[in-house]
Amino acid sequence: MNATLTFVSPPPGLAPLTEFALIEIPGAAGLFTLQSATDQRTRLFVLDASVYLPDYSPVISDDQAGSLELSDPADALVLVVTNPGESGTTVNLMAPIVVNSITGRCAQIILDGQDWPLRAELGARSA
Repeated sequence: MNATLTFVSPPPGLAPLTEFALIEIPGAAGLFTLQSATDQRTRLFVLDASVYLPDYSPVISDDQAGSLELSDPADALVLVVTNPGESGTTVNLMAPIVVNSITGRCAQIILDGQDWPLRAELGARSA
């Protein structure tokens, strides 16, 4: 799956960038690069939470869903930013990127009041 994504506001630390390409990494189901459409040097690695974190169930507000034009939860793709390191890979569960899979509108949403860690160790993928 490759797609063009438009953030409703720039992701934290990446202003003024809002247009990105979501590019699947061949041979790694659910792993993508999120690359700026205007600055090829700016990219993040993201995981499809449904593939790697099946128990992850963040809750977004009706206002947040409205800003993404999400009328059906089934149309939401939840991505988490990954941070590979020497001692392992962590994922940011506190601020997922929620994508309207129909329109490509998306936002990195900070989950205030929910008990998700900023740096969760990514364990082995469930079989």
